[in-house]
Amino acid sequence: MKKIFLITLFFVGAFVAQAQELKWHTDVKEAVAISNKEKKPLLLFFTGSDWCGWCIRLQNEVLKTPEFSKWASENVILVELDYPRRTAQTPEIKNQNAELQQAFGIQGFPTIYFTSAESKEGKVNFKGLGQTGYVSGGAAAWLTVAEQIVHPKKS
Repeated sequence: MKKIFLITLFFVGAFVAQAQELKWHTDVKEAVAISNKEKKPLLLFFTGSDWCGWCIRLQNEVLKTPEFSKWASENVILVELDYPRRTAQTPEIKNQNAELQQAFGIQGFPTIYFTSAESKEGKVNFKGLGQTGYVSGGAAAWLTVAEQIVHPKKS
């Protein structure tokens, strides 16, 4: 009986973990194509994943929660633009991220920028919707801010 319970618990745990797994894109052009296909805005997460304390805190308090996973899967296409100090990146990703940091005027981390985008003649045109960063109060507080940016009230 104990074995059946443990096996069941294992499968339920594996299913829940898989259901909460979000796809964070690192290739912006690929993410733009998906964004246009699914008609969802992009969430660009500018982060220093291996050195920025506030970025790590945002990850743990918000971006790795079930509440965020549910909201994100319904509302946005996720893009991680990382600026690590100890983690290796391909030259293409480094160049892409540097160009986007400059284009969006990102001066501090974490910054989350919501935008829609379209590709025309090989160039990506972004239309900013708003931005935020770390918001104290956990996932509920952060999601309230994000929801106001992604779905502003019509006046």
